[in-house]
Amino acid sequence: MTIYRIEVREKHERRSRLNHLTYSKIKLYFLQGRLDQAQVEKLCQIALADPVVADYTINAPYRPADVNHTIDITFLAGVTDTTAQSLIELADMLHIDGLEQVATGERILIYGEPDDLPALANQVFSNPVIQQYRLDAEIAPPFAKVGAEDDTVEVIELTGATDDELLAISGERRLSLDLPEMRAIRAYFVAEGREPTDAELEMLAQTWSEHCVHKTFRAVIDYLGPEHGKPADSAPVEQTVNGLLKTYIRAATDAVKKDWIRSAFVDNAGIVRFNDHYDLAFKAETHNRPSALEPFGGANTGVGGVIRDVLGVSARPIANTNILFFGEQDSKPEDLPEGVLHPQRIFDGVVAGIEDYGNKMGIPTVNGGIFYHHAYTSNPLVFCGSVGILPHGSHASQANDGDLIVVIGGYTGRDGLRGATFSSMEMDTDSSELSGGAVQIGHPIKEKQVLEVVLKARDERLYSAITDCGAGGLSSAVGEMGADLGADVQLQAIPLKYSGLRPWEIWLSEAQERMVLAVPPENLARLEAICRGQDLEAIVIGTYRATGRLSLVYGEKPVADLAMDFLHDGIPTRYMSATWTPRIAQSVVDVQWLSNDQALLKLLATHNIRSKEEVVRRYDHEVQGETAIKPFVGIKNDGPSDAAVLVPQATQTTDPRAFALSVGYCPQYTETDPYLMAWAAVDEALRNVVAVGADPEH
Repeated sequence: MTIYRIEVREKHERRSRLNHLTYSKIKLYFLQGRLDQAQVEKLCQIALADPVVADYTINAPYRPADVNHTIDITFLAGVTDTTAQSLIELADMLHIDGLEQVATGERILIYGEPDDLPALANQVFSNPVIQQYRLDAEIAPPFAKVGAEDDTVEVIELTGATDDELLAISGERRLSLDLPEMRAIRAYFVAEGREPTDAELEMLAQTWSEHCVHKTFRAVIDYLGPEHGKPADSAPVEQTVNGLLKTYIRAATDAVKKDWIRSAFVDNAGIVRFNDHYDLAFKAETHNRPSALEPFGGANTGVGGVIRDVLGVSARPIANTNILFFGEQDSKPEDLPEGVLHPQRIFDGVVAGIEDYGNKMGIPTVNGGIFYHHAYTSNPLVFCGSVGILPHGSHASQANDGDLIVVIGGYTGRDGLRGATFSSMEMDTDSSELSGGAVQIGHPIKEKQVLEVVLKARDERLYSAITDCGAGGLSSAVGEMGADLGADVQLQAIPLKYSGLRPWEIWLSEAQERMVLAVPPENLARLEAICRGQDLEAIVIGTYRATGRLSLVYGEKPVADLAMDFLHDGIPTRYMSATWTPRIAQSVVDVQWLSNDQALLKLLATHNIRSKEEVVRRYDHEVQGETAIKPFVGIKNDGPSDAAVLVPQATQTTDPRAFALSVGYCPQYTETDPYLMAWAAVDEALRNVVAVGADPEH
């Protein structure tokens, strides 16, 4: 097996400045397989190096005489490398046989002597969460080691554990389960007369995580504070709130009883009526913690996740939006908490991640907002949203007894483990080390292929239900879709990126770009044909059965056998207490008086007021040809619009109506009165849509 190291550099080197240093970058490619020199040359000339602007070398590292240092950087083994995957697919199209593994990276050429070369490599040019580096030497390619098949199923001694031991198990395995939850699991397995397996324990932790079940929103809260509608400084009264979600959040939607609400709080995305024939689906969620650790991957997969949620209600995604909160961009590095990336680096990575996913999938990013405040230094807010359109009544959402469990899209690897439980943990200085596979890199081209398959399958009504693989991977997708039935799953059938994963890892890994469908057996052949047309596979991994239990096997080996009602309804109710203490706004005592011109310039220079055009222009807002009012308006199209207005392609010739997409936020009020903060945010969002002609009654 031969390994080739290919370096591609621009013919006219572009050097960048960093303090007193100058540097430039060279692209690295590593090819492994039974390849000859001619095949490698062909790949270089066709795919890797444009002969007009670039040169390449094979197995000849480039280091000019005036270079002081080199830094070679690659992904860690197992991290998704989309460029590498695309190169393997291209080699197959070119009939270049024998290419087995590809990895990519870059070589940094440093001109000058840095004060701390390792810190420069580790904190500026690479991210240890997903990358590795080597100084002044060639780095080894991070090819995933092809391990032997591993069918190990660990049994956890739990039924006789003390409370302290239960908490220790939760902590050691990063389950993010508290003592009442661990006690409930212990009681269940005592009744079952056996110990849990690792897959069962991990599955319960995922299903019961804050990320998946919203334990805080469902908790019973003993509240002491002013009555609703009364001033914040009025006499406090004791109240019991039986779940914020039920009592306030969902109750508000139920109370208005609008006939245009098709569904809310019951599926991957909310659905509202657009006209008599089409509905709109919308989903927004945060990807804060992954973005804090690996900004590009965190935002990238955040966008991909909400797009899949829209696909999960059988809708075609037609627009994206995002709200981004960052720390102060001019923060001094020495003032940052230990282990925290600089806000400028988080900003750059997040914006690039959003740009990469939306633009490559051909979905316009038409709306959003950016805000800077020191409170978001350690944990930025990355809200991703997507809206889609679907024919009314086209979304099938109920799996049936006997339906096949079919997986399409990306393969499974370790790069998606414990995403749900990690997202439910407190952030601290160890988070970047603990997260491991909780931070991933997306593959938008793969998701585009999945999108086309889903829409064709929807139109031909080939599936009974569909969902995406959320933070719990197949565990959450199959477990939720079969909650009212039961399911039998063969883990050995699930396609892997590389061998060596244990059964629980196969079941729990989120990975990316995967959808799960419940397919009647008679429709399988047609679905397989549609998948082949998009270079995808339709993999049958099991069957939905009306047994009330979720059964997993690996080959002939039992892996898990849980009652569905315990998995989804066995979590103990969380009890919390809350006290409202009004905060008194601090008066500004240090006033600096400026002239009108000085004041205006000073205001316009602040990050929150200055133009965001440099970001917005990176996002394609024209693709699909539906954006009627764009992010910029005015005679010169350089003034920010209040909201985007879109006229869906599906209805342009039959119905001229459009919909508006806006945002609102007011974090300036958060520390003083979060209730007023929420009011101000909703108020701004409504005023923005009214300003572009939308009717707030719909």
